[in-house]
Amino acid sequence: MWKNSSLRCLLALTILCLRSLIYSQEIGSVGHTQNLKCVTHNLRKMICTWDVSSKGRHGQTDFCYTTNGLHPPVCFKTKEKRVEIPVPERATTVTITTNSISGTAFATKEFEIHKKDISFVPLTPRILSLTPDFSTSTLNLKWSDNGSVFPYGLDAFWQIQILRKEAMEKVTQVTYYSKLTHEDIILSWNWTSDMPLECTSHYVKIRCYINVTQFVGPKDWSDWSPVEEVPGIDTEPNGSGVFPQDTVVAVGSDVTICCVHEEGQQIQRMTYGPEIYPMIHLSSRSSAIRVLNASASDTSGTNVVCILSEDEMDGTVLFVGYAPDIPQNLSCETSNFLIIKCTWKPGRPSGLYGKRRTKYSLFERISGKNVSCEVNEINRDCVCGFPVLADQKTYDFILGVSNPIGQTESSLLVDLTQRVNPKTPEKLTVSGNSSTSVRLRWFINGSFAEIRLLCQIEISSGHSERKLDNVSMPGGKFSTYTAQLNALHPYTKYQFRVRCSAADHFWRWSGWSKIEEHTTLEAPPARGPDIWRERSPSGKSLKIFWKPLSLSEANGKIVSHEVSCHLLETPLEYKEVTEPSNSTEIKLGKNDCVISVVAKNHAGSSPPSRITSVELPSDNVKTDRAVAMGNGIYISWNSYPNMTCGYIVKWCHSSGSEPCSVDWQKFPSNTTDAVIKSALFRPGVRYNFSLYGCKSSGYQLLKNITGYTKELPPKRAPNFTVEETSSDSILVKWEDIPIEDCQGFLEGYRLSFAKGEKDALKPRLSESGNPELKVKNITDLTKKSLKILDLQGKTSYQLDLQAYTAGGLSPPNSLYVVTKEDSVGLIIAILIPVAVVVLLGVVASIFCYRKREWIKETFYPEIPNPENSKALQFQKNICE
Repeated sequence: MWKNSSLRCLLALTILCLRSLIYSQEIGSVGHTQNLKCVTHNLRKMICTWDVSSKGRHGQTDFCYTTNGLHPPVCFKTKEKRVEIPVPERATTVTITTNSISGTAFATKEFEIHKKDISFVPLTPRILSLTPDFSTSTLNLKWSDNGSVFPYGLDAFWQIQILRKEAMEKVTQVTYYSKLTHEDIILSWNWTSDMPLECTSHYVKIRCYINVTQFVGPKDWSDWSPVEEVPGIDTEPNGSGVFPQDTVVAVGSDVTICCVHEEGQQIQRMTYGPEIYPMIHLSSRSSAIRVLNASASDTSGTNVVCILSEDEMDGTVLFVGYAPDIPQNLSCETSNFLIIKCTWKPGRPSGLYGKRRTKYSLFERISGKNVSCEVNEINRDCVCGFPVLADQKTYDFILGVSNPIGQTESSLLVDLTQRVNPKTPEKLTVSGNSSTSVRLRWFINGSFAEIRLLCQIEISSGHSERKLDNVSMPGGKFSTYTAQLNALHPYTKYQFRVRCSAADHFWRWSGWSKIEEHTTLEAPPARGPDIWRERSPSGKSLKIFWKPLSLSEANGKIVSHEVSCHLLETPLEYKEVTEPSNSTEIKLGKNDCVISVVAKNHAGSSPPSRITSVELPSDNVKTDRAVAMGNGIYISWNSYPNMTCGYIVKWCHSSGSEPCSVDWQKFPSNTTDAVIKSALFRPGVRYNFSLYGCKSSGYQLLKNITGYTKELPPKRAPNFTVEETSSDSILVKWEDIPIEDCQGFLEGYRLSFAKGEKDALKPRLSESGNPELKVKNITDLTKKSLKILDLQGKTSYQLDLQAYTAGGLSPPNSLYVVTKEDSVGLIIAILIPVAVVVLLGVVASIFCYRKREWIKETFYPEIPNPENSKALQFQKNICE
């Protein structure tokens, strides 16, 4: 019994020990701490989390941490498996004790945390706002960088993701960079969609990465923020339309255009201009087309049509143009110190008009004043006015240019006193009561009191070159300005006009004023006329010639010439010759005198021109040839030391029934050659010149000269005749050519001849290319005949005779001549054949006589008797 009881007690004790051992083992494994992780979001605090091996219930957890044992441990209790503690500067020892529900510690584990074990993950960003701009298809995203919790100067990277459609298809992902400033900064970012925002819903989310270079632990991106949505029109119950509405895009852009329709409708097709485009499905109520590399549209734009059914459609207009060019050659100036006019070249046309046109504004930075500029895009007249401001000389302009596609600007700094272009002078008047001076008056509309003006007066007349006279004067306010012009020429019709500019800082001339005309008064002629005289062949009268004075010398209208003749201060004769005569004749008898000629106009008389009538005798006066120069005639002569007052060359035509018009030219004593020119000279006309030497006692003829300005071929050939013909020669004679037909100095004759019949259609000998053509060149001008030898009898010959000068050959004169028959030759021609025949007959007779036996035997042999033939005898024997 006891034994059984003892056995039972022992068995119970054994079971109790085993259960206690099993329980103690369970207690040792339950509540075991594992997977300790620490993450910091701000580099100051870190959140540590862990797992417990048991899934059963347990009580609070004791969490203690120390730093290298230098400080007592910091402990606290937590019901969560998560604590927030400061980020340690060094390694940290962490002790985690898991307690039972009753508070009994049943598991303790110690961890050592190093800096490299701590992860840095920024907090999840929070989007503050997502604002759409439907007119530009732009999303504006704003969020806080939470920079106040981080040290200054850290680099932050923000990954922004754009999604589209109900399925949230990823459109793009961009990285935005910022610098943390230890303050909470609101960051903003814009994104322009390639598709109108109305077409379908758009979504945005964001996450952050902060590059802390001194942090040695793992660094990672934050979690994505919650998604922000911009709903499309296709999500609205009654939303419909074609988008974008009447928008402007740049040439070359890729444009997406969508059509949103109501429930129950269906898009048939979409067209851009005349073309149908394939559609892109966006949602059950939205489809789009994609126009690539859009070209410039017309002024009224390009139509986009969405056809829903045969009788229902919707649409929009797309305007495709260019962004404005940077204005070129911006220039500003003032014409009156009231308005500053700025001009520029706009560059390429934008192709946008109306309310979408390019707009210009002129902003002055010093004063802060801004004006709007009206510029016609079609005429491209780019001018803008800016008011002149009081007490301001320097202007700093910015020309702003903008249109819906883009904007640009150009700047210019100007000192207004150096950019003055006065208005065109007005009300120009000319007055004067003098032969050499006038006074000009003009008005300039503008206020130029602060500067000096430089005005340029243009003076022109019919007989002189244009002259410019500069006059400087103080400027005034809306003033009249005057100028005195002197040293003008009498009795001259002048044209005056004026323009002005700034005197100290020249910029540009104003426009020319209107031309004003004025004629100065007459004055006495400046000098006497150029005169010459010629004594008549009888010697009893003297003809005096004078040349008209030029306009610049006459100083007025010449009304007459006074001609007088004096002998030892005694007047012999006086004449007044009215215009337009330029010569007169005086009866002198055998006397000589000094002739005086005075030109007169309404203002007075010229100084007298004098010449003596004395002509000194000349011996052995020669005639030389002049040299043709094309534009004149070159003559030369030897120097004559005793000719103290120069030389006179007088000339006129060498032929003509009427008296020639006398002309002359005077040269100083040191001259020995000259080219004589005259508007009356003609090529091919011979002119005769006489060279006179001037002495104090009179004039002496030195030599005669003849010549041409240019030699031409003679007008015609000399007339010629055949004086004598024979069977082998022709004698021709010709006449002289008149001088007026020579048109040059005759150098010789050219006689061409060849066999030829008279035929009007045949070419001239010089053009025929006849190989038998022969030419005789006669250079002896005294010779007037030529005998042509070695010709054939009774043969027709063509003869061409031409004269020639240095200018060429004259046209030919032609004759046709037949030479006489040669009788002796005919007789010889008959006798020779007869003699040959007789001689041949005699030779044949002699030959035949001597060879008569041979001839007889050859041509007439003897015939034998047949009876004596041996052949016949043989035949006879056979028969027998």
